[in-house]
Amino acid sequence: MNIILVLVPLIATMFGVMYYYNSREFTELLLAQPIRRTDIFLGQFLGVAFSLSLSLLIGVGLPFLWYGIFTSIAIFNFLTLIVVGVFLSFIFSAIAFFIALKNENRIKGFGLAILTWLFFAVVYDGLFLLLLAMFSDYPLENFAIGASMFNPIDLSRILILLKLDISALMGYTGAVFNQFLGNYVGLLTAFALLITWIIIPTFAIKVVAAKKDF
Repeated sequence: MNIILVLVPLIATMFGVMYYYNSREFTELLLAQPIRRTDIFLGQFLGVAFSLSLSLLIGVGLPFLWYGIFTSIAIFNFLTLIVVGVFLSFIFSAIAFFIALKNENRIKGFGLAILTWLFFAVVYDGLFLLLLAMFSDYPLENFAIGASMFNPIDLSRILILLKLDISALMGYTGAVFNQFLGNYVGLLTAFALLITWIIIPTFAIKVVAAKKDF
């Protein structure tokens, strides 16, 4: 689970930034052709995201297939893990392309990409726990649910934990999460939010690509 939640966003972020900067000369050549620039950059983003998703499916799926996952009762847990990994690949690939498009300087682009991943993977959780500790005397369950929606990694982690039926380890807050996300409406809401996390940076890529002076 930690490989999916930590390494997949990191790889998607770094690979997206590296691909953009390393193919910049080829991209400039494409821009000289009668092709819409938004199609070029969205095509590059989707190509990277689909490639990373396919590598995840092969790298994680083949070992599980070897051990007979389709005959196991854990098949739905496995599918949840894979779907979450694919969502994270698309989300952080889009964020990486947006950062690279906004910054011509490679060092600055790489730095911002790493900081973005670090914020969502580590810093956000630290700030979240700090706020929960500071205001522990107040009912913060609704705040906890709302704050988790603004971090795709946290949202993915909660979905996996609930699917594994170990939300009891999360205490009372886990029970609240289970009540909200443990039904079909909550799951659909969570996946809709993950889709929104893909749409927003993708739209930002389209806007920046249309206005950027190359």
